[in-house]
Amino acid sequence: MTGPKKTPGPVRFHEIEHTADRALRIYGATWEELLVNAARGMNSILAPAPGPAPGRESKPVELQAIDAESLLVAWLSELAYWAEAEALLFDTFVFHELDTARMKATVTGLRAEKLDRHVKAVTYHGLCVTEDASGFSATVVFDV
Repeated sequence: MTGPKKTPGPVRFHEIEHTADRALRIYGATWEELLVNAARGMNSILAPAPGPAPGRESKPVELQAIDAESLLVAWLSELAYWAEAEALLFDTFVFHELDTARMKATVTGLRAEKLDRHVKAVTYHGLCVTEDASGFSATVVFDV
């Protein structure tokens, strides 16, 4: 995929029960949509309180990985870093280059006043990305 592209569409994810941590089952008609829905799902776990400043901030993201699972973990880990370091949560995602092993993107979002929860790590526990006729799906466990 080349060129800037915004990802429209409804958010498609739901939280699933997990004994110690938090887990999401995420869906997307495309790989891009799955990544966006994964980011939005993680934001829902963080339960941010909106910050007082209306200013939006953008950050470049460039990642490489050996496979789709590793790229998904790297993507969510990058976003979790910004949430923890600066209470910055992204809600707009523009992918300039994307496949299942690399990405270049610009992410834009707002600072939260506080986060109700913190993601300590995005884990590989039970991680599985699958693709079928309806698109992509993944299960991701977060250490909170």
